[in-house]
Amino acid sequence: MDFEKGVAQYKEGNFEAALAIFHELISREASNPIFYLYRGRILTRLGKGLEALADFDVLIQFEPYTTDYISDRAVVLHLLGRNEEAIAELDRAANLDPNNPYRYSSRAYLKDRIGDLAGAIADYEKAIQLDPEDAVAYNNLGLVEEKMGRKEKAHQNFSKADALSGYPPKKSPEQISDSSSVSLEKRTENSIQKMAQTPKLTMSHFISVVKGVLTDGATREEFLAFLSRFFDKNGSKNS
Repeated sequence: MDFEKGVAQYKEGNFEAALAIFHELISREASNPIFYLYRGRILTRLGKGLEALADFDVLIQFEPYTTDYISDRAVVLHLLGRNEEAIAELDRAANLDPNNPYRYSSRAYLKDRIGDLAGAIADYEKAIQLDPEDAVAYNNLGLVEEKMGRKEKAHQNFSKADALSGYPPKKSPEQISDSSSVSLEKRTENSIQKMAQTPKLTMSHFISVVKGVLTDGATREEFLAFLSRFFDKNGSKNS
């Protein structure tokens, strides 16, 4: 059993098989944080939140200032309904990495889910200030604006997102919901196709993906698409 096979099983959705591999890897090398990262994510997908949280607790003990680990732990806390703790973790990640727009867009995503729409808007606006080319942030900001009844602002943000992504702008505010859904679905489909075309995963490729989440808008889009589908499939556990 090896790391690459476990990652491949995880990406293919064979979570039980992937979990068995990472159990074995950790039994052989209990000090490797990447093994706990993947096992924690697998356990999360299997709905085993408390077990996943235990793995992320280990990760934080290994590397207490790694913001990706902190953010993943926040996701698990949210799924367990511990939203105040989840927001506190995302606050910590943003404080440690204040110039990274992803820290604000991920916190905005969670604030949106728990009903803090004003807070979500402020964080998306901060993310856009730091990265004016982030189409995902514009799209998600538009969705929150739409929830608040700000149709014109929502339309402007959807149009900006589509312009950055290469999709045509919306024709009218009345078409915002339908058009944005189609556009986001196309982007998600493109992300899945890109992942399917990825060559055999190596440790160096994994590290490049982690770096990409911090610096590349397309990679952030793939992660947010995954996160969105995971939440939609499992439902929100708002407090």
